[in-house]
Amino acid sequence: MRRAGNKGQVFQLKVTLTGIKPPVWRRILVHASTPLDRLHEYIQAAFGWWNHHLYEFEIDRVRDGIPDPDWDFGPPTKHAHRTKLGNVADVGDAFRYTYDFGDGWDHKISIEKSIPIAPGTTVPACIDGRRACPPEDCGGTWGYEEFLRIIADPSHPEHDERVMWAGEWGGGTLDPESFETSEFEENLDLLRNAALD
Repeated sequence: MRRAGNKGQVFQLKVTLTGIKPPVWRRILVHASTPLDRLHEYIQAAFGWWNHHLYEFEIDRVRDGIPDPDWDFGPPTKHAHRTKLGNVADVGDAFRYTYDFGDGWDHKISIEKSIPIAPGTTVPACIDGRRACPPEDCGGTWGYEEFLRIIADPSHPEHDERVMWAGEWGGGTLDPESFETSEFEENLDLLRNAALD
């Protein structure tokens, strides 16, 4: 059911990557008036992905993303830039976000609460989270599990290659347990600058 959101609201969202244990998740603050294409950018920045693939939100069986007439099956995908979060969801709602249809990174997004914003509070913001995000193009949840097994086993024949790849992807080494909220703003700037190139 589509709603009419309060433009002044700020939502606290919990975005959990499904199918990985222990879980990988982020808690972000966004304005209720945020268009879904911007929410996609914020999720990309919070997880440390680089917007190399298509995405889709599914809220109340309505799909919002980037329509592709060659690949859209079922009801057509709506343009994500035309849909504002607070018009389609509210506190207590949960919905699905998928990034990279090949790897199939499915996320559950829960709107935990609406919060008052104190002066000086930055929105959007990533305020909490757990564990590093899987590298782009590692093969979905199954590929990520295999990747973690290989980098944890120095005797594996692919160990050195995967560690080198992880370093190139992550700008150093990949620690599956690490996460820093401070990377959000830098990631968002990098995403926006890449879009201008």
